Amino acid sequence: LMAFRATAKLAVDQVEFDVQLSADGECVVIHDPMLDRTTDARGPVRGRTLAQLRTIRLRGAHGECVPTLAEVVRIYRDTPILLRVEIKADAERIHYPGIGPKVLDVLEQEGMLGRAAITSFQAPMVATIRDTKRFSGALIWLCAPQVWHDIGMDAVFATALSCGASGVGIHHSLLDATVLPAARAAGLSPGAWGLKDEEDIRCVLDLGVDIFTSDDPVMALQFRGQV
Repeated sequence: LMAFRATAKLAVDQVEFDVQLSADGECVVIHDPMLDRTTDARGPVRGRTLAQLRTIRLRGAHGECVPTLAEVVRIYRDTPILLRVEIKADAERIHYPGIGPKVLDVLEQEGMLGRAAITSFQAPMVATIRDTKRFSGALIWLCAPQVWHDIGMDAVFATALSCGASGVGIHHSLLDATVLPAARAAGLSPGAWGLKDEEDIRCVLDLGVDIFTSDDPVMALQFRGQV
């Protein structure tokens, strides 16, 4: 939670994080569906109960364990920052049972349902959130580069609209001066993801994307102030 508390002090518009599901159905915040890369344990997140995840330490986090969605959400309740919640699938790219409604339950219980955007790389998950009729915020379909190359821009936009998305997240390397107006003409808000360095940030700022996510929010804020 240390990194989230630090981010809460920054002048960012939104904070992005990923939600997986524990073996006992608890929403937890961790990027990967596998524990191997970012913790001192191995195996799938969904293979451990919340109690078991509490005994696992995150690497480089001064002994902290995997946080719950509720714990992360509470950090931002008294800030103007909006939540950008990415709902993940497991290591086999299979949806966790009931994860969509569970995420909405936590956001509602914490009084943050109206201060969130929900994103997913899985179009059916976006449609699941839409079909609950409980969420009126921004719904974003994140398009993987391979999907973009396989089906093309027009089909990407059509897919986003068909699952109820109000926006589409596009890898920054695929953006150019033609993509953004095409997305807006289709009725979608274009965003960028995958930014790593100064050049990436400058490029998307120059293009004028509606929103972008970066691993380095401090640098992104510095450059945004120069535009």
